[in-house]
Amino acid sequence: MRPLVMGVLNVTPDSFSDGGRWFDREAAIARGHELLAQGADVVDIGGESTRPGAEAVEAGEECRRVLPVVEALAPHVRVSIDTSKAAVAEAAVAAGASIVNDVSASLAEVAASLGAGWIAMHMKGTPPAMQESPSYVDVVREVREFLLDRARAAVAKGVKEVWIDPGIGFGKSPEHNLLLLRDLRALVHTGFGVVVGTSRKTFLGVVTGAGPGEPAPVEDRLEASIATAVWAMASGAAMVRVHDVAATVQAARIVGERVAV
Repeated sequence: MRPLVMGVLNVTPDSFSDGGRWFDREAAIARGHELLAQGADVVDIGGESTRPGAEAVEAGEECRRVLPVVEALAPHVRVSIDTSKAAVAEAAVAAGASIVNDVSASLAEVAASLGAGWIAMHMKGTPPAMQESPSYVDVVREVREFLLDRARAAVAKGVKEVWIDPGIGFGKSPEHNLLLLRDLRALVHTGFGVVVGTSRKTFLGVVTGAGPGEPAPVEDRLEASIATAVWAMASGAAMVRVHDVAATVQAARIVGERVAV
């Protein structure tokens, strides 16, 4: 059995990877069907950008963006709602979503009350300032302890499906991200399903760029995105969150075959 692939669908005007390409409702719905056709197991719909420096969006506006897309796609593919707001999570689950992808790791009680799956992500700080000199004593240990605490608390609250996400790029330097990837099995060994999202992120541009201060542009990060997704899956990640679904599904099939041998 191959690892799962979650396709990213940003219904926003300002996401780092697509710059509002799917902000139009019909374009977003069409993109969701395209991700399904490419093999996505889950489509992750978000109406608020969490890129570094992003501004907050009110719950009403976030719902206006995402709910029609959730309603259109939920009959055809499993949908997760990428939000940190209880009101948005509740409305999206009512519209058909079955996973709350929670960058704040604070909505376990909401997920329990809704009977939804829950992804707890680690983020140090908040999007407007999270990349301003993030620091850790031991990033792997600190992220693991935080996520394990949140996951266990979620189980105690009654959440039946709990996932953990190290939050690559969320309040972490490129070095922190690489350490988390290197030691990903520390999270896998907790027994909770691990979700990893490296796709197109800035640290990949830094690692593969021409030199200091010259990161590779977003459109040139496919190979690095696939390489890190394969590493994560081979290390035991149960699901990867990506923009380039078709290529990642092919990679996941290879990883699945390797694991099965």
